[in-house]
Amino acid sequence: MSNYCDIKVHDTFPKILRYNAQNWPNEIAMREKEYGIWNEFTWADYNEEVMLLSVGMHALGCGKGDTVGLLGKNRPEWVWGEVAAQAIGSMSMGIYEDSLGPEASYLINYAETKVVIAEDEEQVDKLLELEDVTSIKHIIYCDPRGMRKYDDPRLMDHEDLKELARKELEKNPKLYDELVDMGKADDVAILCTTSGTTSNPKLTMLQSGPFLDHSLAYLRADGREPGDNYVSVLPLPWIMEQVYVVSQALIARVIVNFVEEPETMMADLREIGPSFVLLAPRVWENIAADVRARMMDSTKFKQKMFEWGMKLGMEALDRGERSKLADFILFRALRDRLGFTNLRSAATGGAAMGPDTFRFFLAMGVPLKQLYGQTEMAGAYTIHRGDDIDFDSVGFPFDNAEIKIINPDEEGVGEIVSRNSGMFLGYYKNEEATKEDVRDGWMYTGDAGYFKKENGHLVVIDRIKDLAETSTGIRFSPQFIENKLKFSPFVAEAVILGKDRPYLSAMICIRFSIVSKWCEQNQIAFTNYTNISALPPVYEQVKREIENVNATLPEAQQIQKFVLLYKELDADDGELTRTRKVRRKVVAEKYADIIDAIYEDKPEVHIDTLITFQDGSKSRIVTDLKVETMDGATSVQTKAAAE
Repeated sequence: MSNYCDIKVHDTFPKILRYNAQNWPNEIAMREKEYGIWNEFTWADYNEEVMLLSVGMHALGCGKGDTVGLLGKNRPEWVWGEVAAQAIGSMSMGIYEDSLGPEASYLINYAETKVVIAEDEEQVDKLLELEDVTSIKHIIYCDPRGMRKYDDPRLMDHEDLKELARKELEKNPKLYDELVDMGKADDVAILCTTSGTTSNPKLTMLQSGPFLDHSLAYLRADGREPGDNYVSVLPLPWIMEQVYVVSQALIARVIVNFVEEPETMMADLREIGPSFVLLAPRVWENIAADVRARMMDSTKFKQKMFEWGMKLGMEALDRGERSKLADFILFRALRDRLGFTNLRSAATGGAAMGPDTFRFFLAMGVPLKQLYGQTEMAGAYTIHRGDDIDFDSVGFPFDNAEIKIINPDEEGVGEIVSRNSGMFLGYYKNEEATKEDVRDGWMYTGDAGYFKKENGHLVVIDRIKDLAETSTGIRFSPQFIENKLKFSPFVAEAVILGKDRPYLSAMICIRFSIVSKWCEQNQIAFTNYTNISALPPVYEQVKREIENVNATLPEAQQIQKFVLLYKELDADDGELTRTRKVRRKVVAEKYADIIDAIYEDKPEVHIDTLITFQDGSKSRIVTDLKVETMDGATSVQTKAAAE
C-alpha cells in the first residue's frame, strides 16, 4: 500500500494525476494500439493532455456544475476528457458508444450537457441528428477524418481546443493548477448511468473523495502494483471500467491498454499479457465457447487430448488441487493462446456467471473471482479472497462495506441491503428515486440473496422482481437456469419462461458463429441466422444441450419446451440493456405470441415481422418457429395439470 498516493491530500482525480506526473513523469500510464502499433503515453503526457483539454473547455465557458458528455470507443482521449472535465469542476457523463439517437438524446437533455467530446465522424453524426437537443454548446471531435464537410458552429477539433488552451496558459501559466486546486473531495465528479433494466437509466452522482476511498478499499482486497497491465475492453460508461481505468489506475499507477478494435481484442490481449483483467460474464462465456469451437476444427487426437485434459483438470479442481499433467498437456498452452499467462487476478461482474463457466476457467488456472455491486455503490464491494473460491457465491465484502439480508424466508433468502464509503450522493435530479432506494443510509439493492452458513460467502440469486413461481407453486430463478444454458457453445442467449405458467420453457438464441461452423462441418446447408435457427439438425443439437442442463436440475425446474428465436436479442431493440442484461418485460411483451403458442401446445408459431438494422434499413422476416417438446416432458406437464 506504500506505493499508493495519499488520497486524503490528493482527493480528486486531477490532483492524483498531477502528483503522478510530478513524481513519475516518464513512467508509462497508457498504451493505445493503432494501425498495429502500440503508442505509449507517460504520466507527463497524460497530465499535459488533461491540462490542455481542461483549460480549453474553461475558455469555452464550461465550469463548475456543468456536464461534459463523452461518446465513443475506449480510447485515451475519452479518459483525458473525463479527468479534464473534473479538473474544471464539471461532471463527466459517459454515453455508450452504440447508443442510438433517442438514448443519447434522453441522457444529454436530462443532464443538460454543455460540451460533448466525441470520438469521430460516426459519433458526431449521431449528435448532429439529435434535433430535440438544445443544451449542447460545443462538440469536440478527436478524429478529424471526414469532418471537413460539416459547418455546424458547435463543432471544434480537439487540436484547435488545445491551441486555444495554450494561448490561455501563455496569459496565465498557473491557470491549470489554480483550477485543479479548487477541486474538493465532495464535488460530484461522475454522473454514471444505471443499467436501466426496466426504464430509462438513472444518473448516479459520484463524488471524487468517496469514489477514491472505495477504490482504495478494493485495492486492499485485491491489490495492484505500479506497472501492472490492464486491458480496457468493457464500455467506459460502465461503473466498473470507471473503477479500473480511471481511479484504480491513478491510485496504483497501473498501465491501461486500449485495443485497436473489439475484433482484435483477444490478439491484443495476448500481446500485452495483462496482470489482471475484468471481463463481463458474456465475454467469459464467448471465450469458453470459442475454445470449444476451435476444438471442433482440430484433429481427433487433439480433441481427445482436450477432453482428457479437461477431465483431469475438473477432477483436480473438485479436490481443491491443480493437475500438473492437465497443465502440461492442455492448460499452459491454452492460457498462452488466450493471453492469460501473466494473470495474477481475473474478475467478472455486472451480471451473474454460471458455475460451469466459472469452473472451466478455474480448472484452466485462471485466477477468476466473482464481484458484486451496484453503480450506486461505486461498483463492486464484494470479492472472493485468495483461494477461497465458491462457484455459487460472490465472496466477502470489502473492509469498507457492510451487507445485511432483510426479511429472510425460512431458507434465509431475503433482500440484500448494503452501505460503503463510496456510496453515491443520490440520483441526479431524482430525489424521489433516491428516497426509494436509500433508507437510513442503506442501499436497498432489489437483489435476493443469502449468506452461506458453512463459509459466510454472499450468494446472489436474482433480482427479487425476476424470481418467479409457476402456477403450481414451484419457485425458480430464471437467471440461474439461463446461465447454465449459456455455458453451451451453441447458446448465445436464453430467456426462461414459466412465471404463473404450469411448467418451464425457454426461448433460445443460437450462437451463430459456432452453429454455422458446426453446420459446415456436418455439411448442412444454410443461408442466414433465421434460416439456420430453424433447421431440424440445429434443433436436435440444442435439444441435447438442454438435456444436459436438465440433468443438473430438480425435475420441477427442468425445461419442458423451447423455441429457437429467428433473431438475436439486441440492445438496439430494447431487449437487452447496454451491459447485456435481459429486459424481461420488453421480451415478454414483444414475443407474447411465441410465449402463448408454447403454452397453448401449438406445434409451431407463424412469424411475419420487420427488423430494423443500425443503419435504419429494414428487413421482413417470414418464417414458422417450431415449438420443440423435450423427451419426458409430458409426465411433468401431466403432473402440473393435475395439481
